[in-house]
Amino acid sequence: MKKYDYIILGTGPAAYQLIKLLATQHKSILAIESGLFGGTCPNVGCEPKIYLDGVVQAALLSKQLEGHGIEQSATMNWSQLMKEKKERFASWPNETRKNIGKICDVVNGSAHFVDRQTIEVNRQHFQGNKIIIATGRRPHELSIPGAKFLHDSSDVLSLNKMPEHVTFIGAGYVAMELATFLATAGSQVTILVRGKHVLRHFYQKYSAELVTRMTQRGIQFRFDTEAMRITQLSDKYVVELNQGSPLVTDYIVNASGRTPNIEKLDLSAAQIDYSTKGIDVDRHLQTNIKNIYAIGDVTSQDVPNLTTVAEFQARYLFNSLEKGLSQPINYPAIGTGVFAFPQLAQAGINPDSVSEDKDNFELVEYELRQSSLYAGQREKGLLKVVYDKANYIVGVSEISTSAVNDVNYFVPIIGLRIRKNEWHRNVLPIYPALADKIEEILR
Repeated sequence: MKKYDYIILGTGPAAYQLIKLLATQHKSILAIESGLFGGTCPNVGCEPKIYLDGVVQAALLSKQLEGHGIEQSATMNWSQLMKEKKERFASWPNETRKNIGKICDVVNGSAHFVDRQTIEVNRQHFQGNKIIIATGRRPHELSIPGAKFLHDSSDVLSLNKMPEHVTFIGAGYVAMELATFLATAGSQVTILVRGKHVLRHFYQKYSAELVTRMTQRGIQFRFDTEAMRITQLSDKYVVELNQGSPLVTDYIVNASGRTPNIEKLDLSAAQIDYSTKGIDVDRHLQTNIKNIYAIGDVTSQDVPNLTTVAEFQARYLFNSLEKGLSQPINYPAIGTGVFAFPQLAQAGINPDSVSEDKDNFELVEYELRQSSLYAGQREKGLLKVVYDKANYIVGVSEISTSAVNDVNYFVPIIGLRIRKNEWHRNVLPIYPALADKIEEILR
């Protein structure tokens, strides 16, 4: 039986980052992958999504400016875009495997625990002094009759032919972004929302505003609505609902959330604590078993499931295991965004969480259309800033066509706790852009 300093389950962003760092210490490493090498983000997640988003944003912005200097808005050619997307990303899994194979041993297969130090994969046993679980998440499976007719986000991101009507089940990141893409490309889109709100982790005023903007472009939302059964009718599908008449559609996307990849690991064989939310870890990313750790989306931690967070955890764990870092993990200011149209983004404290705490926080909203940049784009953007008692910016939320970049501007201000006088003494940003309003915001 071959033994390693580290066995790492998964090769997504968290695992890949950790593998590269451990290799600098000349450690013996085994990486095990059951799916696409590189994980969700570069293959069927954020990377292909943002590749498509460039065309979608350009088309929608041209539509917004039609009659205001643009005579005719752009029309998407989905087939051409998808062909170019596939050409770009088809080789990535094999290239990632080759890159990982240059710095450690690699096995492709489904792994499970035999005991606290032993992993079995492809009927072979391997031992690791330390084992890192980084198997990520996958689309949540709906247990309803006719679930076999459902598609997931990976299918949409490789969809060759545009369906006439698409139905999304769920209203999180995946649904709001992909619905924007498909509607722009010409599909009629309906989003089934289980409750009364979309994007529950974002500032709800702006989430509701995003719904309004999407509705104005023809995307339909049905709130308090659940899919109960799906049946096939010739070349279409009928979605029976908990209320209202059945919905006839051509393509159904399950965007009801994601679930941790833990079922096949046989965690009980190593007596690892876990729940439906993921693997339980402490603030050192250690499970209840001292030589086993978990990083990335597979954990049950209450932190955003983002590539940036996963890579941050990998760097922390490396410093903890190899560099003697003893402090628990302390997350920095985290920015996150929804690549719909307009974009929705936030960092730091969500205004909803402190709206009633007027003794310790002040909330101020700015209309971005006063800026010449936004006026020129016929933008109706809004920015909500959260100040604490010491007048530091501790949270921002924005809805606009450039919300992601705007909020990124504020992440270091929040994370480094920069005072107004320090900002003006050390920074002269590009004008006119976000700097057009930064003077007023950094009071």
